[in-house]
Amino acid sequence: MTLSPHAGRGDSFETHMAAETARKFEALETQAGRIMSVFTAAGYEAVSPAVIQPAGVFLDVVGETLRARTYVFTDPDGDELCLRPDLTVPTCRLHLERAANGNAPGRYCYNGTAFRFQPVGATSAHPREFRQAGIENFGSKEREAAEAETVATIVAAVTAAGLRSFKLRIGDLGLFRALLDAADMPARWRPRLSHHFWRPEAFRDELKRLTTTPGHAVKGLPVALASGLTVTSPEKSEQALLAYLTAEGIEPVGVRSLSEVTESLLAKVADASSAPLPAKTAAIIERYLAITAPARDAPRLLKDLARQDGVDVSAALEVYNRRLQLMSNAGIDITNIEFSAEFGRTLEYYTGFVFELVTPELGPLSPVAGGGRYDSLMRAVGAKDDVPAVGAAIHTERLLAAIPAELGSAQTIGGAS
Repeated sequence: MTLSPHAGRGDSFETHMAAETARKFEALETQAGRIMSVFTAAGYEAVSPAVIQPAGVFLDVVGETLRARTYVFTDPDGDELCLRPDLTVPTCRLHLERAANGNAPGRYCYNGTAFRFQPVGATSAHPREFRQAGIENFGSKEREAAEAETVATIVAAVTAAGLRSFKLRIGDLGLFRALLDAADMPARWRPRLSHHFWRPEAFRDELKRLTTTPGHAVKGLPVALASGLTVTSPEKSEQALLAYLTAEGIEPVGVRSLSEVTESLLAKVADASSAPLPAKTAAIIERYLAITAPARDAPRLLKDLARQDGVDVSAALEVYNRRLQLMSNAGIDITNIEFSAEFGRTLEYYTGFVFELVTPELGPLSPVAGGGRYDSLMRAVGAKDDVPAVGAAIHTERLLAAIPAELGSAQTIGGAS
C-alpha cells in the first residue's frame, strides 16, 4: 500500500512530536533525580502529598489572586475539592497528620504536579499543569538559619541540575511590618496595608485613599445595609448583611466568605470617622517601597530612611543582617543578591522573608524558583497555633528551559565560574 505525501508528512509530524514529548519527559525525570538527591542529602524526607485537596483550605489561605486560578469541583458526595495549585499546603496538611498540633520539627521534599488556571492563556513558561520540586521545614526555632539553609539548598539543587546563570532577588515582609508598626496610623490600617502589599497597584490605590478620603467607600453603601452595620458588633453586622442579601435576592456565593465581606464593610464604616493618614506617614511608606538595591547596601539605605523620618526599625534590620550573614556562611555570593522592598510573592500566606531565582533566559516574570517564611499557614490548615515554617519550590519545567543544551560544570550564583 502506498501512502499519500500528505499522510507521510502527518505521520512524520506526529512521530516528531511524540519523540519530543518523550525527550522532555526523560529530561525532566533526570533533572528531578538530581534535584531530589540534593534535597534528601540535606536531610529532607521525600513525600508525595495528594493531588486532590479540600478546596476550603486552599481558598482560605492562598489569597484572592490565586483563588481565582484554582481548579475547584464538587464530587458526587457534595464535597468541594480542588486540584492542588501548589504543594506547600498539602505538605502542611501531611505534617499535621503526623505531628499533633503541627509543632514538631519536620523536613520534607517533593516532586509533583500542580495546577493553575492561566488568565491570559497557557504558555510553555506558564502552563496550566506544571511540576514543582520543593522543600518545607517545620518547627525550626532558628529562624534565620532555617531561611538561609532553604535558599542554599535551592541554589545547590538548581546548580546540580545544570543551571549556570541566575540571580537572587529577596524581600522581607518583616521589615515592612516593622515600618508600619512604627508609623503613625490607626491600628486597623496596618493589616490592611499588609494585605494589599502583595498587589502593588492595589496597595498604591489604598494608600492614596487613606491619605485623602478614607471614608469615601462607605458613601456607596445602600442605606438599608449601612444602617445595620455596627463596628462594635461583628456578629450582628454579619446577620444584618445576610438579611440584606436575602431581602435583595442576592445569593452569598463567591471566593470570599460572609464573615470576610462583613469585616471589609465594617472597616469602611470605621474609616468614615477617621482622619486621613498623615502625608508624612504616606511619604515614609512610599520611600521605603521605592528602595531597590544590592542586598548589602539595603541596610544603610533603610537606616537613612528611618533616621530622616524618626521611625525605629532597628530590630528588623538586625534580623535582616543576621540572615544575610548566614546566607554568606552557607556559600551564597551575596554580592549577586538584589533587595527589593516592594518584592512579594503571589501566594499571600508568606509572612516574612521571601526570595526568588531569576534567569536571563526567562526574565523576572518567570522565576525558576522561589519561596519564603509562612509561620501562620499551619494554623490556617488546622494547627492550634502558629508554627515556624519556611520552604521553597522549583518550577522544574522553567528550570529545564533555562539550562543550556550542553551542560558544563556547575557554576555559582550570578554565573561566576
